[in-house]
Amino acid sequence: MQQIESLGYKVFFEDDLASLQPFITEGGYSNVLILVDLNTNDHCLPILQAAISDIADYDIIEVDPGEENKNIDFCIGIWKTMLDFGADRKALMINLGGGVVTDMGGFAASTYKRGIDFIQIPTTLLAQVDASVGGKTGIDLDNFKNIIGTFTQPKAVFISSKFLESLDTRQLWSGFAEIIKHGLIQDKDLFLRCQQINIEEIDAQIVYDSVMIKNNIILEDPTENNIRKILNFGHTIGHAVEGYSLSHDQNPLLHGEAVAIGMLCEAYLSTQSGTLADAELREIEQYLLRVYPYYTISPSIDEELFRLMRNDKKNESNQIGFALLNAIGDCTYNKYVDEERIKAALDYYRSLEGK
Repeated sequence: MQQIESLGYKVFFEDDLASLQPFITEGGYSNVLILVDLNTNDHCLPILQAAISDIADYDIIEVDPGEENKNIDFCIGIWKTMLDFGADRKALMINLGGGVVTDMGGFAASTYKRGIDFIQIPTTLLAQVDASVGGKTGIDLDNFKNIIGTFTQPKAVFISSKFLESLDTRQLWSGFAEIIKHGLIQDKDLFLRCQQINIEEIDAQIVYDSVMIKNNIILEDPTENNIRKILNFGHTIGHAVEGYSLSHDQNPLLHGEAVAIGMLCEAYLSTQSGTLADAELREIEQYLLRVYPYYTISPSIDEELFRLMRNDKKNESNQIGFALLNAIGDCTYNKYVDEERIKAALDYYRSLEGK
């Protein structure tokens, strides 16, 4: 079993979740609530229940899956259900799911009766390597991603590779985008390893190494005042594209698919800013185009994308903020780019169609 010390809590990497039951018992909680969605209720809850078989009394709260449901209305439903179950301030919330469940469940727990303890059990690759550490909770508002939220640390995080067995290839690639991002911003060797991975046989070590990179960054900057901002590489444009897709497409982009688009555009911005070498842009381009589907971005939607970007939480003084690459494995932050150059980056992405 591997462990990581994070911001006052531990991240446990163990397939059988062996440490979970004693952890809950030692906490002496008055209520245990398990938040699931329709998918994790069917595929992941039995694994969790087997691990806590000696804990007889717990209640299950179920929500609909999907980013479109990560909003205040669903949070109200969670809070009302917690009240119905009689949850007091000594209750524990276990969030069993992907990023939607862990983000929204963490937010619901951090605000219910001014905050109760919660444990994150991320069940998607995306949630394991991204939402699992850092203490960010949040919900969306009018397609603005995570615009309402808190910095609240969980009591623990448990990561099991068993949950990944229920994911399809598209979901795995979506999560893998964040591993690629961690390599691009801080570890060139990790980026090179990514290019050799068979997505159907995810190496548990690469998950651990990716979480380590993010954890080391957030330990240095817990509330995103400086270096933690590099974790946003690919997300300024990526979140805008994702928000647009969620409200306009019958089969919306997954988070990692949108971030892959964002990483291509923001790598181009890095090159145009004179930091990233053209050869490294081509290396990033060739790999991401090989593993992620091209998504048509019509010039007619640019203004809608700018509207979403203008409301990004990373902005300051009405300037659109970016993390940009100095090189593969080296990233900087607080780079503000005007809309003309952002449009050029979108045009660059459009030029990649068919490559």
